[in-house]
Amino acid sequence: MGFVYRIASPSEYLAITGYGINDVKLAKKAWIAPGQRCTRFDMSPVNYTFEVQAMSAEKLPFILPAVFTIGPRADDEECLLRYAKLISPHDKLSHHVNELVKGVIEGETRVLAASMTMEEIFRGTKSFKQAVFENVQLELNQFGLIIYNANVKQLVDVPGHEYFSYLGQKTQQEAVNQAKVDVAEARMKGEVGAKERDGTTRQNAAKVDAETKVYTVKRQGEGAKEEARVKAEVKVFENEREAEVAAANSELAMKKAGWEQQARVAEVEAAKAVAIRDAELQVEVERRNAARQTEKLKAEHLSKAVVDYEMKVQQANWELYNRQKAAEARLFEQEKEAEARRAAAEAAFFARQREAEAELYAKQKEAEGLAAMGQAQSAYLSAMLGALGGSYVALRDYLMINSGVYQEMARINADAIKGLEPKISVWSSGASGEVGDASGGGGAMKEMAGVYKMLPPLLTTVHEQTGMLPPAWMGTLTTDRPSTSS
Repeated sequence: MGFVYRIASPSEYLAITGYGINDVKLAKKAWIAPGQRCTRFDMSPVNYTFEVQAMSAEKLPFILPAVFTIGPRADDEECLLRYAKLISPHDKLSHHVNELVKGVIEGETRVLAASMTMEEIFRGTKSFKQAVFENVQLELNQFGLIIYNANVKQLVDVPGHEYFSYLGQKTQQEAVNQAKVDVAEARMKGEVGAKERDGTTRQNAAKVDAETKVYTVKRQGEGAKEEARVKAEVKVFENEREAEVAAANSELAMKKAGWEQQARVAEVEAAKAVAIRDAELQVEVERRNAARQTEKLKAEHLSKAVVDYEMKVQQANWELYNRQKAAEARLFEQEKEAEARRAAAEAAFFARQREAEAELYAKQKEAEGLAAMGQAQSAYLSAMLGALGGSYVALRDYLMINSGVYQEMARINADAIKGLEPKISVWSSGASGEVGDASGGGGAMKEMAGVYKMLPPLLTTVHEQTGMLPPAWMGTLTTDRPSTSS
């Protein structure tokens, strides 16, 4: 099976496990390689409806109907991983998930209700709901779930306990009594209010008439004042305009005078500039004539010197060219000789390199052969050890016999004593029961007697074979010896 491309719907995720993935990989779309497994899980929330039976701090039982909207936490990758591992293998509407959520909600609700009185629960429904919401959310975090909405309905009595019924009756009677009081107060306020409204209406009407007259007079005075102010402002504006016109005429006359003065100065400056330019041109003409005469004389006197100089330069260039060509020829010869030597060195280096590579290849092959022989011998020894029942001693003896070790040892020993004439002494200390028979079973004396009987022939044999004499404190050897055979 090859690669497969999987795409999740908007409300789904892909959980990928298997080859190349350490734990679980979450994605919306991915290529599924061979050796990997892909599972889809839905992210949409689910409504869970419960009727939780709890008991308040006064030991009063009650039923708390609640609807929780719960789903995976989509904004936290770690929570999604926990949900994919713990919850996604089960259907979110399955009995397992339903019991899990129900157990968390019922447990937290009962614990919280046991710490509150019935009056606190009934009057603080909002705070009670918030506390249940927070405690349940803490428990659901370990499964990667989040509460999107929690709707706690009205508390209900448990059959046989009518606490809320009696509380409702009490509230109803208090509401009826309060309604009667409110009706009497409303009737009293209505009659008093009607009289107060009538007097207030008349007072307001008189006040409005007086204010209207004052306002009319005030507005007339303000109109006259505004008219005078406007006339004064118009007059001031006309005077300002006339002053501005006079100032503009004066400025125009001053500018005309300045323009005439500038025109006259420009005419004088132009005439002077023409005269100065004429003098400068005359000076330039004289300078050019002097330069021309100088160049003529210079050409007459220096032409011969220039010709001689150029001839000498050409001769020097020719000699320099010849020297350069000779140097280039020598350099070319030296370069060719260097290239020949370099080629010979490269050929020798290449031959040496080939020889080294051949030697290295031979060594590598020899090492590979030794390694293969070692592996074969290892397999052979393992098989032989198994056939011999795991006995290393038997395996050693077999290998030494098969390799001819014992035969080689016998041959080497035979070669070592070839041509020698060893003297072999055999002596006897008498019958083994002589001393015992005389002493009636004295074992210790018999052993001592045997040792003393063995020493003389032993020392004699050592002397004959090595030429060494025993120390003086042990005595001297006699010419008489026990019976020996050589």
